[in-house]
Amino acid sequence: MEKLSPRELILKSLKEKSSMKQDVYSNLVSSFKFLKLNAKQFVTDFKSEIATIDKRIIIEYRENGEFEFELRIAGDLLIFSMHTNIFEFDKSHQIWRNSYLKEDATRSFCGIINIYNFLNDSFAYNRIHDVGYVIGRIFVNKENHYFIEGKRQLGFLYNDFAHAIIDKKAIKAILESTILYCLNFDLYTPPFDAIKEVLVSDMQAASESMKIKTGKRLGFRFQVDSDEIE
Repeated sequence: MEKLSPRELILKSLKEKSSMKQDVYSNLVSSFKFLKLNAKQFVTDFKSEIATIDKRIIIEYRENGEFEFELRIAGDLLIFSMHTNIFEFDKSHQIWRNSYLKEDATRSFCGIINIYNFLNDSFAYNRIHDVGYVIGRIFVNKENHYFIEGKRQLGFLYNDFAHAIIDKKAIKAILESTILYCLNFDLYTPPFDAIKEVLVSDMQAASESMKIKTGKRLGFRFQVDSDEIE
């Protein structure tokens, strides 16, 4: 086989890899747009119905630019954030066991949508020391195939990378599963030993930013990166 010159290698890489990444990015942008539309529709559908049940329950949608939006549901805040770069999986990742990737390694290049869960009060009262959690990561590739790394139903319902296509129906299901997980992921009181010592500076600043740290599982083990079901 004839050895390619540096110029030819550059052109080959741009043709094969850079064009492929553009395809992934286009799919990711489309998926994120549909996710936004579904979130808006969810708020529209549920807002009036919830008002008849309890007017104190708030459901809101807010965009923070092109690549991020928030969904407030009662005391919870879901933040959906699209990363603008394309990533490949580390060779140690279990996804490489899938024959779908073994047939074509470029299928491993994905765009990512991160899903975060915070307490709404953390933002409302500027509690900058509060913690949130990444509850799911949506991966989309050049063929519009997708899977999710996540907790509970987010992790085991959406892991058929070889066959699952991210379309309007799939996005609606993902959003509903995310909301259900969020609502069932309750706030636990931290162990007494974790909070028995409080800095004077924290108490002095409490009125303006409430710096005593709060989180749904603060002081408890939360297995963010494992497959173990909590």
